[in-house]
Amino acid sequence: MSLCGRYARNVTERAPVSRKLSAIAESATLKVDAKAKSLQAAGRPVISYAAGEPDFATPPFVVDAAAAALSDPKNFRYTPAAGLPVLREAIAAKTLRDSGLEVDISRIIVTNGGKQAVYQAFQAVVNPGDEVLLPAPYWTTYPEAIKLADGVPVEVFAGSAQEYKVTVEQLEAARTEKTTVLVFVSPSNPTGAVYTPEETEAIGRWALEHGIWVITDEIYQNLTYDGVRAVSIVEAVPELAEQTILVNGVAKTYAMTGWRVGWMVGPADAIKVAGNLQSHLSSNVNNIAQIAAAAALNGPQDAAEEFRQAFDRRRKLIVGELSKIAGFTVPTPQGAFYVYPDVTGVLGRTWRGRTPTTSLELADLILEEVEVAVVPGEAFGPSGFLRLSYALGDEALLEGVRRLQELFSA
Repeated sequence: MSLCGRYARNVTERAPVSRKLSAIAESATLKVDAKAKSLQAAGRPVISYAAGEPDFATPPFVVDAAAAALSDPKNFRYTPAAGLPVLREAIAAKTLRDSGLEVDISRIIVTNGGKQAVYQAFQAVVNPGDEVLLPAPYWTTYPEAIKLADGVPVEVFAGSAQEYKVTVEQLEAARTEKTTVLVFVSPSNPTGAVYTPEETEAIGRWALEHGIWVITDEIYQNLTYDGVRAVSIVEAVPELAEQTILVNGVAKTYAMTGWRVGWMVGPADAIKVAGNLQSHLSSNVNNIAQIAAAAALNGPQDAAEEFRQAFDRRRKLIVGELSKIAGFTVPTPQGAFYVYPDVTGVLGRTWRGRTPTTSLELADLILEEVEVAVVPGEAFGPSGFLRLSYALGDEALLEGVRRLQELFSA
């Protein structure tokens, strides 16, 4: 017998890969966006509303700051894992300005995008078996990040009749002795819903009363419309700051998705354990990107305001046009850059020979029949909804909606 034969006979079967990671679903929004881009690359005229990514260029002064940083060799070295002091100081100033919370930079960690901040926030405050109240519709990453922390996501659903906003009564009904964390997001991805100051305060005082941690994602806080302001839960209830982690980033406001700079702000004990994790997980964020982010936060906000105004114009356009489709119920979003129509009125009906009964089937039909990519409600909670991002050019936005109007006109 050959050596290879003897070796093969003695090899034991390999152990399986991680069961925990095998149970984690791929990001639905990225999956749909990747499929749309693949079809576009193949020459198909697909219009994609899938990605939550501004179509604008990063402001030139931010790019200039990054270019200047490349000339300084100190930026090519390791720096503190929690982030450059210049950026953490800029984040502290922004947090005071926009969230009403004065915070020392020792309570700030700079992360590789908002997703890492979300991941580390759950890792910092969730213990095995803890229940995390998750208002739905929710961003597709939240439940997976909760499960990676060995927590149990508990969905609390609010439909279009409630403008996708949960109430204290719903949260209390879902609370058990195992409840330790609440996820609070305003403005919301995927719905664009913004809680009023009164609603925010009521939820904050409820969390304070029951000693529940709050993880609040504020990455869309500067993208609001119609004179609405997204009041931070720690501004509404200042006493809540010692049990709240704020996550944020430059991606959406400044069209910097690819720069990968986010952050988390929180109490000293939570930030300490999250910092320990990051020291092993990724260490410091790219120094050039950090300097660019500091420039964005500290510099003129004219470009960010121009982006916001463009989103506002597109928001009005897409809501008005989608509302013309019979069977679509379209609440007007007051923040972010998404619209989240309730499409139960078109399910169960036949369109071009097909009868979708779920929003997943409906999204497939829309892509195949009119080459428009949307994300089905199943990615964010219950079926019966579609998410469309209006962070794309005006011409493409209008053409895509016209294709939908044609499809559902029969």
